[in-house]
Amino acid sequence: MQTTLRALDDGKLHDRTAGWVVSISITLMAFALRFYNLGFPNKVLFDETYYAKEAWGIIHSGYERKWEKDTNDLIVQGDLSGFLDEASYVVHPPLGKVLIGAGEAMFGMNPFGWRFMSLVFGCLLIFFTIRLARRISRSTLVGAFAGLLLTFDGLAFVMSRIALLDIFQAALAVAAVSALAADRDWFRHRLADHLRKHGLDDLGGRFGPLMLFRPWRITAGILFGLSCAVKWNTLYLLAVFGILVVFWDLGARQLAGAGRRKWLSILIDAPAAFVQLVVVAVPAYIATWWGWLSTSGGYYRQWGVDNPDHWLVRYFGKALGALMWYHQAAYNFHTGDGIKEKTHPYQSHPASWILMLRPIGIEADNGIEPGDQGCEAVGTTCMRVISAMGTPILWWAAAAALLVAVFFWVVRRDWRFSVPVLALAAVWLPWFQYAERPIFFFYAVMMIPFSTIALAMVLGKILGPAAHPKRRLRAMIVGIVIALVILNFAFIYPVLTADLLTRPQWMQRMWLGNAWI
Repeated sequence: MQTTLRALDDGKLHDRTAGWVVSISITLMAFALRFYNLGFPNKVLFDETYYAKEAWGIIHSGYERKWEKDTNDLIVQGDLSGFLDEASYVVHPPLGKVLIGAGEAMFGMNPFGWRFMSLVFGCLLIFFTIRLARRISRSTLVGAFAGLLLTFDGLAFVMSRIALLDIFQAALAVAAVSALAADRDWFRHRLADHLRKHGLDDLGGRFGPLMLFRPWRITAGILFGLSCAVKWNTLYLLAVFGILVVFWDLGARQLAGAGRRKWLSILIDAPAAFVQLVVVAVPAYIATWWGWLSTSGGYYRQWGVDNPDHWLVRYFGKALGALMWYHQAAYNFHTGDGIKEKTHPYQSHPASWILMLRPIGIEADNGIEPGDQGCEAVGTTCMRVISAMGTPILWWAAAAALLVAVFFWVVRRDWRFSVPVLALAAVWLPWFQYAERPIFFFYAVMMIPFSTIALAMVLGKILGPAAHPKRRLRAMIVGIVIALVILNFAFIYPVLTADLLTRPQWMQRMWLGNAWI
């Protein structure tokens, strides 16, 4: 009995206070690092020209509205006269823009305002990464490793300081996976409590308690729905983990002694999981469209009124029918021939993302002459750039760690390593089917939390138990890896923040030459 109970009780860490102190402290450090000079450059950067302006429409009308052309400079000067009443056609769900708009509502239609919520969710991404790494590794120290590494990742840093959608999607997605990991432990601990309550050695071939109400799993369903309400491709992550939790339930009941009756989990636990994850995610997703649904001026909003005989309207009503038509049009945009024919100088094949071979430029102010903006260059010029690039040492070490993680999962049968490996595969591999259209490295912000967790867990393996005879040497190795990542981040910091650099100083940071230009 004791062996079974110990196995089911796995995951009950006894340093909860320390765990929260570590999680919050690292998150606050990340906040301070990202908060500094958040409103600089004082201009509309990259795709902020879409999302910051669309967010302003949502908070004022409930839906995205058009702006006059060439209004970016005027907006920065406080002139919002280019804001039009006409609805704008957009192809991403509204939640990310609603969150950007919350910052604008608090601080105004300015760079600090539209970047503030990216900062908040960039820090939440680190917080949830720490909590997930701590839970699956059973180590607060490993959680701290993951949080520190992600804090000093260049891509996560840049995406936390610009009003794009992906940082919101990533934070909510990692939170959802964290909730599922918590549910795995919750379910096993309840099985252990059931055995104790009835004085049983094991279930003795019985199926065991139903436990159809799973609060952590319902939480995960809501979070998955919200992440999809930022960008749809979170659906792949939901699908992968929706299957994985079925195996987790089977394994838990087998461990508790259900015997052959564990297979009843396919008929009982699995349908419940579908409801708690997929069915729950649907209303959470639809709720984020409330501004569009509750008003009449949004793009395609009157389609149901104008097409009363269409089957979508007959079966789902005018409002939801119009919403489904909108989704069909947006999907056709993302997958149609028109976008496949487009090109972009910074597009990158997803095969290159894992090694960060083609970062993307966010801002480039080239050719700053000596004497201008404090430039002291001799025989050359200065520049200010923002490159959405990961910290190279971190990305390359994490890529190697993923191979080690696969080994521990497949060969050593350590379930813990399956979480970052499967999560990374779910947010990365589906992009290969869209490689013929322009896609960009900054989408990989969904990957780095999970690859960072894999690296942190491998570092935990290197460190080993406290009583290991070579603990000091192993600790030095782990410390050197983390220190190198931090130093590497400090070195590339100027090209993450548009600091003033001479052209030779910039080229020193472009380690792969033209591939990073």
